[in-house]
Amino acid sequence: MNRPRINISTGERAGRVLLGAAGVAAGAALLTQSPGAVAAVLEVLLALAGLDLVVTGLMGHCPLYRLLGHVPASLRRAA
Repeated sequence: MNRPRINISTGERAGRVLLGAAGVAAGAALLTQSPGAVAAVLEVLLALAGLDLVVTGLMGHCPLYRLLGHVPASLRRAA
């Protein structure tokens, strides 16, 4: 399988990993104290969103950026 093309800048990758790790940790910590079903679902969604940020940050590829045609200025090739 071919690795997807990198479309996230280095700074954004680091930010995604840090913020995503915080989201996963917060979702997991809150889940242990969940008083209700709605809160539990929201906490799981928080953890999954954090996991998505970590994975896209580590891979350097965001499928949504590809669909929207977004390329950061630091990754654009000179024409």
